[in-house]
Amino acid sequence: MNIFQDYLIKIKKIIQIASDEKKLILPDKLSSINVDTPPSNFDGDISTNVAMVLSKPNKLPPLKIADVIINLLKENDQNIEKIEAVKPGFINIKFNNLFWENFLKQTVNLKNYGSSNSNSKKYLVEFVSANPTGPLHVGHCRGAILGDVISNLLKFNNNEVTKEYYVNDHGNQIIHFTKSVYLRIREILFNEKFPTDNTDLYPGDYLIDIAKNIISKNNNIEFTNFESISKQLTILSVEESLLLIKENLNNLGINHDNFSSERSLVENNEVEKVIDKLKSKNFVYTGKIKAPEGEDNKNWVERDQLLFKSTEFGDDKDRALQKSDNTWTYFAGDVAYHNNKLNRNYDILINILGADHAGYIKRITSVVEALSGEKEKLLCKVSQLVKLIKDGKPFKMSKRKGDYITVEDLINEVGKDATRFIMLNRSSDAELDFDFTKVKEKSKDNPLYYVQYCYARISSVFRNINLNINDEIKINEKLNYSDDEIKIFRKISEWPNCINIAHNKLEPHRLPVYLYELSSEFHSYWNMGKENEEKRFIEKDGSIKIEKIVFLKSISNVIKIGMDILGVDTPEKM
Repeated sequence: MNIFQDYLIKIKKIIQIASDEKKLILPDKLSSINVDTPPSNFDGDISTNVAMVLSKPNKLPPLKIADVIINLLKENDQNIEKIEAVKPGFINIKFNNLFWENFLKQTVNLKNYGSSNSNSKKYLVEFVSANPTGPLHVGHCRGAILGDVISNLLKFNNNEVTKEYYVNDHGNQIIHFTKSVYLRIREILFNEKFPTDNTDLYPGDYLIDIAKNIISKNNNIEFTNFESISKQLTILSVEESLLLIKENLNNLGINHDNFSSERSLVENNEVEKVIDKLKSKNFVYTGKIKAPEGEDNKNWVERDQLLFKSTEFGDDKDRALQKSDNTWTYFAGDVAYHNNKLNRNYDILINILGADHAGYIKRITSVVEALSGEKEKLLCKVSQLVKLIKDGKPFKMSKRKGDYITVEDLINEVGKDATRFIMLNRSSDAELDFDFTKVKEKSKDNPLYYVQYCYARISSVFRNINLNINDEIKINEKLNYSDDEIKIFRKISEWPNCINIAHNKLEPHRLPVYLYELSSEFHSYWNMGKENEEKRFIEKDGSIKIEKIVFLKSISNVIKIGMDILGVDTPEKM
């Protein structure tokens, strides 16, 4: 039940009837009409701008139009307690107790409250996709959680979702990684010192564990000549690295459906195939490109290159598909991968990118449009940087795994729930300060604690009256509520709107922000009970009114739904 959508439909139906009866003139489109939450200083539950939208075609002031619509709504709605027009032309509606009673009876037990099953689609969400050269570091963490929760959000709204990790197991970095593993193996078997002065190599101690695992599992391999075993060793090294990555992801509560290999695409000649496909569409040509911005023109050599006509799709320049040695560029490999995605017949492709890939968006969305013939077939979300802070200063943990802070370090420090919740607590396109001191506080300044404490407080009431918080509540009586309680129901009624906006804009940070606001309102109500007996949940004789049970259940239900989407636990005791 989404009261905002319900009343938007009702208002459009009423003005359409009024139009048919020549009482109102409607514009060609009604898409600019909305129903939303009124500002907190107004005494209303919902607000609509319909009068302002209809003002121009009717050549009347919005408040005059509002009078007409208010009369029409009064005639057709028994749930309205108060309706008024306010400048510059908004119509604010306040519902009566009967409305909220029916609202609660419909929603209190709904485990999918807020979900929408209209226009379900098939999505492929690609995220993390870090080079398989070792464990994940904190730089990957925020994007990993973002991709996972976007996937959860899409699933909650009844879409079909596949979560994919693109394994970059081809190219120079993989060669350097394999060479590093080989040298660690030589160090173990033959006491040869690992060359720490070679900057191309990977220095982390985790390579020792990878080397030991490969040795123990492959007694038949002789590690005497790198060239003779490089291909086989690359496969083994990547497999071991992916085991580390999967363990990191699992500790974050993340499991991918697919791990797609770049090497497989290259070996299946999919790059050549997609280039031929682009040529057949006349989107590839041989030409020259100018020096990139900031590049010294004197040192830049213009040469004939195979180029994709990216500018035809809004990019600032055409993009190279081949290097000077005629090998394929990184972009060409990515084109092949996205063509592979398109061939799997998804409705929408979503890429979660790191902050350093923001400039890559236009070229890849351009080529997907060229290949598919559809705009917005590929949606990209950028996950900005995370700054770790402790005691007001930048925080650096152990570098045992190499020259970076690992996801394992972070989880060991604060746990999975704090990592997921705080990483999502701000829009992904803004940098995030991850403050270890605040994350561990048991106060209102720690949003995770405040939300979990809300659920635990409600659970404590259910325990005291021997009820299971997860059981359905049967309601046979009439329910009556105070203004303070209805204020919280008003917040609960906003949940479907929060889900809808977060889903449509791929902005899951809206969920933890909402849950914190709801929890804050509940804690304020709880504290009222210290001075006002009417606000207390359990009576002196140990009984509890059905209104209070429904009140608590409705709040806990939304928190449980939201935290499940976020992949965060809701403990019943704290």
